[in-house]
Amino acid sequence: MELKWLEWAKQIQAIAQTGLTYARDVYDIERYEALREMSIEILSNYTVAGEEKIKLTFASDTGYATPKVDIRAVVFHDDQLLLVREKVDGAWSLPGGWADIGLSPSEVAVKEVQEESGYTVRPVRLLAVLDKKFHNHPPEPYHIYKMFIQCEIVGGDAQIGIETSAVGFFEETNLPGLSMERNTLKQLQLMFEYYRNPDKNVIVD
Repeated sequence: MELKWLEWAKQIQAIAQTGLTYARDVYDIERYEALREMSIEILSNYTVAGEEKIKLTFASDTGYATPKVDIRAVVFHDDQLLLVREKVDGAWSLPGGWADIGLSPSEVAVKEVQEESGYTVRPVRLLAVLDKKFHNHPPEPYHIYKMFIQCEIVGGDAQIGIETSAVGFFEETNLPGLSMERNTLKQLQLMFEYYRNPDKNVIVD
């Protein structure tokens, strides 16, 4: 479960951001700005990120506060799962990343696989929509939904991308060190369950 101080900071930031979007009274605006500063102070006291970085990344959004969406492509070949090694931490993950404005979830999955692994794929079906807070990921300041979309290879060859340093296919019993910020062991095991059981229902938690 999420750390309470992080949960509070996220909720305060969301209230402040939404309030600043709709508030017109100068005193209400001041109160919401004070709430936003409070959320920044909470994070700066419990992390080493620093207030300026927190303001830029965590407390700079405008508009109604909504969760971020992370798209992950699930690609199997000969009973093995496609993973890419992330340059940022040297660990392995399903190809994917943030949802892009103007692209559908399936289009994002196809784009990310091409950019990170070199393979051309077509989307087949949605497997799961998971709320990151219910899974064993490292703490982070955003509320994130993860969408797992199964794809099949239709062309291309293994090639590293700007953000990746290796591409490989792995059996369930021989998975490499995982980038826990992006995917957990239980999530990949769940993907293998879908591979073995094509009739398994979509999971939404």
